[in-house]
Amino acid sequence: MVLKSLRFAGAVLGLLGVAAGSAAAQEVKVTPLGSHDGEFCRFDRAMMFEDPDGTRILYDAGRTVAGAGDPRLGKVDALLVSHMHGDHVGDRHIDAVNAGECGAPMMGTVAAPNTNTVNIALEKSALIVTGSEMPSFFASKLKALGGDPKKSALVRFGASRKVGGVTVTTVPAAHSNGVNGAFIEGELGKLLSSAGLTAYAGPPTGYVLTFSNGLVAYLSGDTGVTAEQRTVVGEQYGAELVVMNIGDTFTTGPTEAAFVVNELIKPASVIPSHANEIGTKGGKVIAGSKTDAFMKALKAPSYLPLSGKTLEFDGAGKCVSGC
Repeated sequence: MVLKSLRFAGAVLGLLGVAAGSAAAQEVKVTPLGSHDGEFCRFDRAMMFEDPDGTRILYDAGRTVAGAGDPRLGKVDALLVSHMHGDHVGDRHIDAVNAGECGAPMMGTVAAPNTNTVNIALEKSALIVTGSEMPSFFASKLKALGGDPKKSALVRFGASRKVGGVTVTTVPAAHSNGVNGAFIEGELGKLLSSAGLTAYAGPPTGYVLTFSNGLVAYLSGDTGVTAEQRTVVGEQYGAELVVMNIGDTFTTGPTEAAFVVNELIKPASVIPSHANEIGTKGGKVIAGSKTDAFMKALKAPSYLPLSGKTLEFDGAGKCVSGC
């Protein structure tokens, strides 16, 4: 497509303008932060994205980041949350990396009502960048815990916000986005829980990140198939790297997710996520798994999100290291 060609040309020109000695620093680093080193496990969602300028963005910290003290985190400039479900915002989290089994990690540390996301943001003095009605929720949490409510930043559909060298926007996702009563203190939280209801947090989102080397990445969040995956993600932004949730029942399944990637977005590279299964053993995909089915159905190259293993992508979306 014309827009993708222009983005590719821009990325090439940008690289040509960089001194040869610094060319190796022009890749975006993507590091999955799952429950077990070197594997793709049941609750793995979290990923750290690092721009060539050093900006570090944590996506859906969920339950597999071992709190704010997780040694894998390092510097965090911003956290993204696709929606308010516990496995994404972090109602609880692993006690330590590799604790328990890949299909049943030990997640004995309760992060509600604060959320794992808020606890990490406070410790790292990082922004929380979200859309819909989520920013006010996070702002109130930060304020109640002695943090700065202005560290909760809004970016709605069609808008964008810069975090260091990264431009962040939200895109629609077809899912639900209620705030569980466990995150709401006092009588209201108890009433919601007892009634089996959740509080309104606006529509769920995916994200499009545009990095300083020209790479455009789509982070699907939990979603079904949407028209915007073609018109906004594919045509407007020309995403060349897709992180696609494939868990089925709660999100697109392997077949539906492959349709989104192959027919609507047509990226250069794909990373599966949110499979809700033990996707690998010994770092290799398990035959017959949802992860296996999805990767086999893709037309573009795909790369397993093995926890702790960094993948590097150039401005055109090609994997150049850790592939």
